[in-house]
Amino acid sequence: MCGRLNVISDPLCDWVSGQLGIKFHSETNNDLRPTQQLGTIALDGGALQQVDASWGIKPDWAKRLMINAQAETVRQKRTFAQAFAQHRAVVPCSGWYEWQQAGGAKQKYLFQGRDGQPLLMAGILYPQIDGSHALVTLTTKPVTSCAPYHHRMPLLIEPQALDFWFHSQPHELDALLIASETPLSIQAC
Repeated sequence: MCGRLNVISDPLCDWVSGQLGIKFHSETNNDLRPTQQLGTIALDGGALQQVDASWGIKPDWAKRLMINAQAETVRQKRTFAQAFAQHRAVVPCSGWYEWQQAGGAKQKYLFQGRDGQPLLMAGILYPQIDGSHALVTLTTKPVTSCAPYHHRMPLLIEPQALDFWFHSQPHELDALLIASETPLSIQAC
C-alpha cells in the first residue's frame, strides 16, 4: 500500500508545467507522509489547476486515517463514490516507497519512472468546509514488476489519458482503473 511519496520539486514542477500548460509548485519532500500537504492537479472551473491537499481522510465512523481506496471498487463504496464522480485528481510525484521484510529487518524500495519521468498517481479530492482539500490516492493490483514487493500499487495515469480521466463519466473509466505497464525503476534505498 502506497504510504510514502517522493517529491523532488525540480524537475517535477517544470515537467508538470510543460506537459499540462499550468503553473505548478511543490516543495521537495523525499519522504512525504499521510496528513502532509501535497500538490495535486484537478479540474477547477473547467480548467486544470493545482489544488493542494492534505493526504488522507478520517470519516466520523473510521478508527484510522484512510489514505488509499481500491480502484476496482471506488465507484461502489459510499465513502469514495461521490468524490470519484465529481473530484478526480492526479498527484504528480517523483516516485513512491514500499517496504519488504528481509530477514529480521525491513528493506525500503523506491519506485520511479524508468526514464526519470515523474509519475501521475490517481486520486480523489474531498473539499472541506474551510476551503481546504483532503486527498485519497487510488491503488490497484500490481503490474508484474511490482508484485514481488506488495499486493497493491498506486494507480498511475499516463499523461495522454488525462483528458479522458478528467472529462469522462465514472462508468466510462473502467479501462483506466487497472494498472498500466508504465516502465518503472525499482531500487533498494
